[in-house]
Amino acid sequence: MSQRLLLLCGIASSALYALVNIVAPAMYPGYDVASRAVSELSAIGAPTRPLMVATGLPYNLLVLAFAWGVWRSAEEDRPLRAVGALLAAFAILGLAAPFTAMQQRGEAFALTDALHIACTALTVLLMLLAIGFGAVAMGARFRTYSIATLLVHLVFGAWAAAEGPRLARGEPTPWIGVTERINIGVFLLWVVVLAVVLMRAQAGGAAGARLPPLEARSRGGSAA
Repeated sequence: MSQRLLLLCGIASSALYALVNIVAPAMYPGYDVASRAVSELSAIGAPTRPLMVATGLPYNLLVLAFAWGVWRSAEEDRPLRAVGALLAAFAILGLAAPFTAMQQRGEAFALTDALHIACTALTVLLMLLAIGFGAVAMGARFRTYSIATLLVHLVFGAWAAAEGPRLARGEPTPWIGVTERINIGVFLLWVVVLAVVLMRAQAGGAAGARLPPLEARSRGGSAA
């Protein structure tokens, strides 16, 4: 049961993040979800910053608990252990977010902006690595799904990055909100799917929460 609760934390984390990013834009007068970055919700001086900071802590703690659940599910499976470790690093880095917030659009570039860019780049890298190792660790269907998720990230991540310099200069960014939310959304969904796959494997185990051998999963075993 404790193992299942840890895995459920992954689903809860995605649900919390999605809910906050529905509520917060409605609390920010003039905020346009299509043309404004997600990070602007937590920018220094933004009216929604207190909400984003307050909910960021439980979100990252939930991800950290989920990462521990993934690690425990892995047993001797190194790729899946890597997923757990990468998700833990993702969560720990997320705890630093209140101290690396960007300035509001149009403000002079500051040290926190540089820190925000660096942390965002590292966060994206950790996400991509976790998805990549997840593709190796699990069965054929989950591998295909993970590869599709990676492709979405590459396409829309490049699109969002192209608008980044305009955001830094305070210029219009017509699609940055859409591209960022697609990237975030596919990652949140990937976490949910991974949690479900691991819980199914746990429920199907004869004793404990053993996953099928890695060799079987590489041939499209039941963990997919």
